[in-house]
Amino acid sequence: ALHNRNNMRPIANLLFETRILKDIVRSGYAFLGSGRESVAEHSFMTAFICFAMARIEDGIDTEKLITMALVHDLAEARTGDFNYVEKKYSQTDEKKALSDQLKQISFGSEIKQLVEEFNAGKTREAKLARDADQLSFVLELKKQLDIGARGPEKWLPVVVDRIATDTGKQMAESIMHTGWDEWWLNDYSE
Repeated sequence: ALHNRNNMRPIANLLFETRILKDIVRSGYAFLGSGRESVAEHSFMTAFICFAMARIEDGIDTEKLITMALVHDLAEARTGDFNYVEKKYSQTDEKKALSDQLKQISFGSEIKQLVEEFNAGKTREAKLARDADQLSFVLELKKQLDIGARGPEKWLPVVVDRIATDTGKQMAESIMHTGWDEWWLNDYSE
């Protein structure tokens, strides 16, 4: 449906709200003691991992998989990012946040459905997207480990253990056996 300038405003608001994810810092890094990442950076990495997964796996709905990764933390624009310790003491209402975010958006129900599917973790796409979510964290932890941080050695096995799909496990194993800067040094010559 073609939007005129007046009914484009809710979309502009959604874009500004999504943009705030660039400014919301993922809270776990404070507890890790090193590293820093915004929710938007995490979502981008998760979506890119999903793109790669869709090229590795057969019969995947690529658009659904990548879009699920893009929107999986959209509610955090309103709720903030809570790590596992904070979640013990604070409840967020992700459903209400998403509902309020998307109530004036014509395709809002599509986003809600993708987030619900991601959270349920039952479909192949949801399982892969959930693994990509963890793999994004594995990449960050492995980089921190490679540059000499001490916290990641405790967390890497825990995060890697959450990965459920064969593709996700193979990616994790490969990440763990690759130096974070290997790509850069591969063709190095003065």
